[in-house]
Amino acid sequence: MRPTFHGAADPSGVPGVPREGITVTSVGAPEEALGEVGMLVAVLYPGSASRRARAIVREVLLAEGLPGDDVTDTEAIAAELAANCERHACPPYEIRVFSLAGVPAWCELVDGDPDLGWIPAILDHSRPQTAPDPLAESGRGLLLVRELSRGYCRAYPTTTFTGDAPAKAVAFALPTRWGTRLTCPPLLHLGRRSARLHREP
Repeated sequence: MRPTFHGAADPSGVPGVPREGITVTSVGAPEEALGEVGMLVAVLYPGSASRRARAIVREVLLAEGLPGDDVTDTEAIAAELAANCERHACPPYEIRVFSLAGVPAWCELVDGDPDLGWIPAILDHSRPQTAPDPLAESGRGLLLVRELSRGYCRAYPTTTFTGDAPAKAVAFALPTRWGTRLTCPPLLHLGRRSARLHREP
């Protein structure tokens, strides 16, 4: 699978180029061919996971000069996924923001329960989207994530950064100034060398 940028105004799926100098190739290729992969990691704590996840993506996107609507939607996605971690899974909780050649492009919310369950099916944008059942116990937040991320979201097995234990990631493409979004497989193994831990303020 190839991580490629796709433009919002590009329904044919032809890769767009968000910035000169970004080279994106197969994850199976050597890291040098992919370009610089950066990773910002923050541990999320029970009781404040949503608030902290929201603050981190806001900080990252405002630093990139993203418009307010994009920032607000991304905050909502991160907060919902962090809340799901607390509600349905066990610690440790992490948020990881990956940058390719300096462009924040992909965000993962990670929890210590490796069972993906029905999450990939709900996030699958090829399935018809139905109105959420107002009486359903779960799933409504993931439908919101799928809508706000325009379907650029996935769930997959991973390991925690802090302990290398089995975990799952629910992830989504970050908006960029060029209106492009990344279709991206897991990048943890590529980002570990340049990882930066985000400390509590």
